[in-house]
Amino acid sequence: MQTHRLFIITLLCSMFLIQPNLIAEDEEEPVYGWKSQVVGGLNLTQAQFDNWIQGGENTLAWQININSAFELNQERFNWTTTSKGSYGQAKIGDLQSRKSADELRIETVYLHKLGVYVHPYVSALLQTQFTRGYRYEEDERFPVSNLFDPGYITLSAGVGYEPVPILKTRLGAATKTTITREFAVGLTDDPATDRIEKVDTEFGALSVTELRTPLAENILLTSKLDLFSNLESLKQVDVRWDTIISAKVARYVDVSLNIELLYDSNISPKRQLKQLLALGLSYTFI
Repeated sequence: MQTHRLFIITLLCSMFLIQPNLIAEDEEEPVYGWKSQVVGGLNLTQAQFDNWIQGGENTLAWQININSAFELNQERFNWTTTSKGSYGQAKIGDLQSRKSADELRIETVYLHKLGVYVHPYVSALLQTQFTRGYRYEEDERFPVSNLFDPGYITLSAGVGYEPVPILKTRLGAATKTTITREFAVGLTDDPATDRIEKVDTEFGALSVTELRTPLAENILLTSKLDLFSNLESLKQVDVRWDTIISAKVARYVDVSLNIELLYDSNISPKRQLKQLLALGLSYTFI
């Protein structure tokens, strides 16, 4: 818990420090209408060894990423739908191919403008994965997850605040529903009952903060922090912090660093951390 608390405090302090300078900048005239973007990327890693004295394992790894954003901005409202999909596998030596990435995330947010910085909103978020996941122990593997097993649906309504174009946050009441099929134990099942519950709904509060800003002409920083609490205890705060620093080094070549921190006591008593440094092909479809 201490690690992700420090992580959150660092982000909030960074936002506080940069905000005065941002507000001082001249506000741009709003642009109304549709804005759409779909970006696909492919990362490949390959290594082959033959009579290599220093040793090493043959390696082949690949990952596909598809991100999209569709925004309708009007004078009285803003409706934004975003999605993030990634899937990858890695094969090392004689071992079978194993998943290295598997995520599907779709979110839609409708915000009604009141002519001030604070606006009411409603939102819906879906999170799951594409294929079956396994836990590996020596030469055996054990299934632990699958498509919509678990799946998460979060509905929220509250107020949003956007002091500057690159920074926005929202806070509201929320319901978080966890759906399972085979893997209910430890996620949705209540051990105090005789039957196995495959759906669990929590009521609480949701906070979402997003930062999107260029660090240089060809370097972009995007960071999104989601906090959900069922209000039973401050120790029951679910954390998801996804930060990406991407640099375009050529027309179709990108370098990216992705750090993702997760904490959900229903899944694991310890925080989860994933880091990915990738060089790959990137193509903007829209």
